[in-house]
Amino acid sequence: MNIGIYGGSFDPVHLGHLLVARAALEELKLNRLFFVPAAQSPFKQDVAPAPAAVRLQLLRIALAGKTDCEVDDQETRRGGVSYAIDTVLDYTKRFSNARLFYLIGADNVAQLGKWGKSGDLAQLVEFVAIPRPGQADLPFPKPFRGRTLRGHPTDISSSEVRRRVNAGLPVDHLVPPSVAEAIGAGKLYT
Repeated sequence: MNIGIYGGSFDPVHLGHLLVARAALEELKLNRLFFVPAAQSPFKQDVAPAPAAVRLQLLRIALAGKTDCEVDDQETRRGGVSYAIDTVLDYTKRFSNARLFYLIGADNVAQLGKWGKSGDLAQLVEFVAIPRPGQADLPFPKPFRGRTLRGHPTDISSSEVRRRVNAGLPVDHLVPPSVAEAIGAGKLYT
């Protein structure tokens, strides 16, 4: 069994996240892909994300009907700073015979050695780098195993979505229609 773990803030989820998910499911032949929103990124401690309930609701809306994807709220339930090792250890227990893939932005590849308990992480998962358009493949530092996702690189970012919403600009070309509707109805990110 191949299991994908897609961590991030998802603040908010956008079409780029969904394109990456589809590419990962197909390229890695994943049986299931779990979206795991962080309570608080250890690398963005000066930036407070939207409340977990909001980010989880938007993820669930975006993934409705996608039977090969699931939202896992374990990091938001734990609270505090989210460390990948805690989540990965949970997955090694839940899926003891599975091959685990951990999706990360390609800009994080060079930082893997700074992740908490990075040596343990290197043994437990294969990392999958998500490139931005035109970004060159970066080699994974030893002892990390990894590859670069080929399909659907995009320049959409959650910060761009938040900026546009705050400026009163449309985001229906950046997020699923149901997510755009929920953002508008909830007056989120204004």
